[in-house]
Amino acid sequence: MKTIFFKEHEAPRSWYLIDAAGKPLGRVAAKTAAMLRGKHKVSFAPHQEIGDYVVIINAEKVAVTGNKAKDKMYYTHSGYVGGLKSINFNGLIAKKPAEPLMIAIKGMLPKGPLGRKLLTNVKVYAGPEHPHQAQNPIAVEV
Repeated sequence: MKTIFFKEHEAPRSWYLIDAAGKPLGRVAAKTAAMLRGKHKVSFAPHQEIGDYVVIINAEKVAVTGNKAKDKMYYTHSGYVGGLKSINFNGLIAKKPAEPLMIAIKGMLPKGPLGRKLLTNVKVYAGPEHPHQAQNPIAVEV
């Protein structure tokens, strides 16, 4: 029996909705990364982009355990000498509510062109509203 591979543009795609309110950051990110890659499908192939689209709402209410809210640091560097900037989780949530989830999801995806393409299939929103009602996303419990 031969293995059947979908062409990427022919793969059936679905839209899923995840409510991150009160859910642990890592669990939401892990579930999202698996769905983006298509690991929940029988037709999964590690070299193909056959995953689904994921919409995450209430990103500003995502939970972290322990003291991570004040101890977890995110770093960026400008490329210049002394250009290292750091911000803790609470500061990043206040400034860019979707960013901690995007960083966590990005870290769980493959590095390279495939990972960058997969990251475009996730839509993260700070509040409960999102503009993807027309796609009829299926609610997923994390």
